Amino acid sequence: QVQLVESGGGLVQAGGSLRLSCAASISIVNTNVMDWYRQAPGKQRELVARITSGGATIYADSVKGRFTISRDNAKNTVYMQMNSLKPEDTAVYYCHSWYGDYWGQGTQVTVSS
Repeated sequence: QVQLVESGGGLVQAGGSLRLSCAASISIVNTNVMDWYRQAPGKQRELVARITSGGATIYADSVKGRFTISRDNAKNTVYMQMNSLKPEDTAVYYCHSWYGDYWGQGTQVTVSS
């Protein structure tokens, strides 16, 4: 079993920044597609960002220009830098790996207006 552990969530003011981390228990980050999803109350889970094994990235239109996904292969960790946060970004954020279809437990991000 692969474990994905998210951290870095919290309460921030609109316009603020936050960096989420997702630490994998084995070395999969550098060779597999890694995703960040989010789910707000009463809404479906949505893909926010993705990074491929080759380093290509994609983003939801709602976060383009504000969020950046990256990885540190030596630490087996995926990051998401979130800038210019909006109240609409409030959600539980989940890390996901295509390898084995694993999910983290989620980390809460709350943006106040």
